[in-house]
Amino acid sequence: MSLLVIGSVAFDAIETPFGKTDKIIGGAATYITLSSSYLEDTINLVAVVGGDFLKEDIQLLESHGIDTEGLQIKEEEKSFFWSGKYHNDMNSRETLITELNVLEHFDPIIPSFYQNSDYLMLGNLSPDVQRKVIERMENKPKLIAMDTMNFWMDIARESLVKTIEMVDVLIINDEEARQLSGEYALVKAAKKIMEMGPRFLIIKKGEHGALLFDSESIYFCPALPLEEVFDPTGAGDTFAGGFIGYLASTDDISFGNMKRAVIYGSAMASFCVEKFGTERLVNLSKSEINSRVQQFIDLSQVQISI
Repeated sequence: MSLLVIGSVAFDAIETPFGKTDKIIGGAATYITLSSSYLEDTINLVAVVGGDFLKEDIQLLESHGIDTEGLQIKEEEKSFFWSGKYHNDMNSRETLITELNVLEHFDPIIPSFYQNSDYLMLGNLSPDVQRKVIERMENKPKLIAMDTMNFWMDIARESLVKTIEMVDVLIINDEEARQLSGEYALVKAAKKIMEMGPRFLIIKKGEHGALLFDSESIYFCPALPLEEVFDPTGAGDTFAGGFIGYLASTDDISFGNMKRAVIYGSAMASFCVEKFGTERLVNLSKSEINSRVQQFIDLSQVQISI
């Protein structure tokens, strides 16, 4: 199958209690495509960067089998840049700098040979841009998944709800689920959100795992206790990449297979946090991934005689 990913390709500068980086490659689409590249062979990217974006970073994406025909390069402009600082608990972060640059007027142009993509992953962008992508798809993908954030709930709720109506899977965190639904209990929140349109909902809970919902069932995937967490940046996007990459590679969108996809997403995210930025994601082996997935399976398997 084939996967189309829309999102930001950018520069990040990150500071955590374990150190800091200069400008490094980041952005939602970067993490999503790198993560999914270990699971799905055909990945198409639509994004925009400035003339300051390094050719070797584009080559890094291409070396993972990611097609960059849809990556616009605005030679006279600068790439999106985000700088942030994490505090000791690593669950809270402070945004130091946000420079939209090329992303401010991003018009997603979908190359003709991307039009037959079977799966569509909408990374965190303006809901207007996300909806524009869906409307520009000449052939409706088998499954459309979408990520968003509380920023859009604050400033563009009406547009966000219109876009949510058009997708099959919504991926958000617990804080965002509560804000979007107005409910504190996540089961109630999930019910309200799915009434907006999505058939499936994933609520990420960071170091406490992830919940998958459909209209009848709930699945919980625990998080893997890690010895070292250096940098949570991109973990959510890496999760989304592992999730959608597994679905695209297996071409099975049943609830049972989505449970397996959540495990793969969680496994990929657990690698992401072990180093700064994309450093851990660029040189993974199949055996490492399989071993990590097995650790997640072992976490949730137990036999009880009653």
